[in-house]
Amino acid sequence: MYANIGWRSILLWAAVLPLAAADIYSIIKSSGIDIEKKWTAGYTSILTNYWSAACGDLKPTCIATPSSAQDMAEIIKQLHDVDDLFAVRSGGHMPNSGFNSIHDGLLISTENMKQVFYNDHDQTAVIGPGLSWEDAQKALDNLHPGRALVGGRLGGVGVGGFMLGGGMSFLSSQYGWAANNVINYEVVLANGTIVNANKNENTDLFHALKGGGNNFGIVTAYTLETHPIGKVWGGNYVFDHKKTPQVLEAIRNFVDYYPDDKAAVIVTLERAAMLDTWIMFLFYDGPSPPKGVFDNFTDLGPFDTTKTWDSYYDLLKHNDQFILHGQRYVIGTETTPLPATPDILQEYLDHWYEVAESVLDVTGVIASIAFQPMPTAITSKARARGGDLIDLPDDQDYIIFELDFSYGFPMDDNKIDAALQQVYQGLNNIVNRLVKEGKLPDVYRPLFMNDAYHRQDYWGRLRTTEQALQTRLRYDPDGFFQKRTSGGFRLGK
Repeated sequence: MYANIGWRSILLWAAVLPLAAADIYSIIKSSGIDIEKKWTAGYTSILTNYWSAACGDLKPTCIATPSSAQDMAEIIKQLHDVDDLFAVRSGGHMPNSGFNSIHDGLLISTENMKQVFYNDHDQTAVIGPGLSWEDAQKALDNLHPGRALVGGRLGGVGVGGFMLGGGMSFLSSQYGWAANNVINYEVVLANGTIVNANKNENTDLFHALKGGGNNFGIVTAYTLETHPIGKVWGGNYVFDHKKTPQVLEAIRNFVDYYPDDKAAVIVTLERAAMLDTWIMFLFYDGPSPPKGVFDNFTDLGPFDTTKTWDSYYDLLKHNDQFILHGQRYVIGTETTPLPATPDILQEYLDHWYEVAESVLDVTGVIASIAFQPMPTAITSKARARGGDLIDLPDDQDYIIFELDFSYGFPMDDNKIDAALQQVYQGLNNIVNRLVKEGKLPDVYRPLFMNDAYHRQDYWGRLRTTEQALQTRLRYDPDGFFQKRTSGGFRLGK
């Protein structure tokens, strides 16, 4: 008898599940908002456009594609009447599963929110979260040539997640983080209302969205400052791994004595079964860099593919060749203060190299470590433009590490997960030891959200966390975004 009751309960529970799944689809559909069921062409297209195939492996119940803030607000209101979890997707760049992807829940894709408007009066642009940076820049070029957006360094990076994590740009040493260039956020709050956040209204929300992720609301439009730009110079230098000591010294010298605010670099070591190479991204905001700006690197005799580009868009589009679609990948980060001697940089690299070597048997694996300068040239501009939650001091230089593993198959997920944890935890341990030994300054070391792994304690490393939490409690007192989104760096309960 008890067994029969148990089976009936299970059957009833199983019967209810498809009904609940159908409810969110039918509710949104009845509101006139575009929504795709599983296995339709539109559904499949969205899932195949993630940067990491692991995110595309997650299959949402349905995918809503709102076209306006009003559509987004209606979806949020309807979500209060069901139990479904949800995720919001912009460009699909973030590889942390569940952050912009979801299994058996509602995926909200901003792909229809690709507006670009230019205001001649104040030289600002309103852009939608569904754009990539190359598309946003191309649209701006068509509306008003000679203006630039402080955005991603690879054109294919999406606007939404990039902005909410802070956003590091080739133009950051002139204008700070991308988020420091926001004039206004149009935001859908947890209760479904639409508000603006700027320096005059909802000022606490305005500040919290600069590095706060998905904890406060869904941004449906960004009003951004634009900046003058003409022809730019950039491309890549490639060095053999045998020049590693010289490359590390050149990195240290470049950051310590940052030569020109119009210059930017990312210096990356790539390791795979048949690859052991430095690939350096260079940028200069002008037709050519003055003598002396990149001499520390050119003196090493790199294979050189730099050139003068007719437009900033052309350079961003060129950098898309380094996006490896179809691979699974994970990303993590760590921060080191400077000054750091080349020996210290070599110790960091040796640790990374040891871990990278341990996973070379993984099919299709490419391990990379990127040295991203964060000099006072950037942090001083960030503070002058009102600051952000990251709150880096303007009198301290840093290097932010981006730690990537890309690989082929889900059977290796656990091995790569363990390797990434080993890399960033080991780097943190090395920094802490060197600080105790007096070889590095004992200073604040936050993590960079855009590069952080889902297991990393983003909020535990910020000194603005309590301020951000109080803001979150004001705008989402019931914790809707904490409880109902499928992923993200959670801020309280």
